[in-house]
Amino acid sequence: MSKRLEGKVALITGASAGIGRATALLFAAEGAKVVVGARRQAELDELVGEISAAGGRAVALAGDVRSEDYAKALVGQAVQHFGRLDIAFNNAGTLGEGGPSTGVSEAGWADTLAINLTGAFLGAKHQIAQMLENGGGSVIFTSTFVGHTFAFPGVAAYAASKSGLIGLTQALAAEFGPQGVRVNAVLPGAVDTDMYRDMNDTPEARSFVTNLHALKRVARPEELARSVLYLASDDSAFVTGTASLVDGGASITRT
Repeated sequence: MSKRLEGKVALITGASAGIGRATALLFAAEGAKVVVGARRQAELDELVGEISAAGGRAVALAGDVRSEDYAKALVGQAVQHFGRLDIAFNNAGTLGEGGPSTGVSEAGWADTLAINLTGAFLGAKHQIAQMLENGGGSVIFTSTFVGHTFAFPGVAAYAASKSGLIGLTQALAAEFGPQGVRVNAVLPGAVDTDMYRDMNDTPEARSFVTNLHALKRVARPEELARSVLYLASDDSAFVTGTASLVDGGASITRT
């Protein structure tokens, strides 16, 4: 059975845990050579070791997605070690400063946008430039249903920054589609990650969020990774500019 990403080189940010880690493991299992990035070097090294032990190839570079130099360096790792870049999954993100919006600090607001939106733009800027040299590629962002189909109180910075990724997705897809670069966003519902548990830190909160979904459960990171794999692979060759809901029916549920 052929591997869906055989011969491809993929870059993944936010890869030390959650959706990013699950996606890196899946991409490698599907034949891709992977460059993984996040802030925590030890966790990245562990991930590379796991991929290598399974027969895959991966390199890691820790850094801060707010830095354009880091965005350049990640692409540089792909080219230096594997000769090209075909896929980029800009997944790094933060909940940011929450609480009543009248109390959110300017610094907290700016930092959330810097990580979730500007960091993703800086990554895509250099990823796409490299993909154009190869004749195309696939760029994927992690957005969210929050601020798209509905939202919660106290998450204005998070909702605004993640909604901005949808506009960025559409603009880049229109700009670079003629040159073979596809750009899409996945919009997860609740996923059982550290971020989810931080945001919903009581049994009552987790029960409330679970019930928002038509499936009456939250996702596992591996389930999101399979949707990202579809957008990364040639199976989605005619798909670009989309905001793809992977939300367990949260957007349509009123029970």
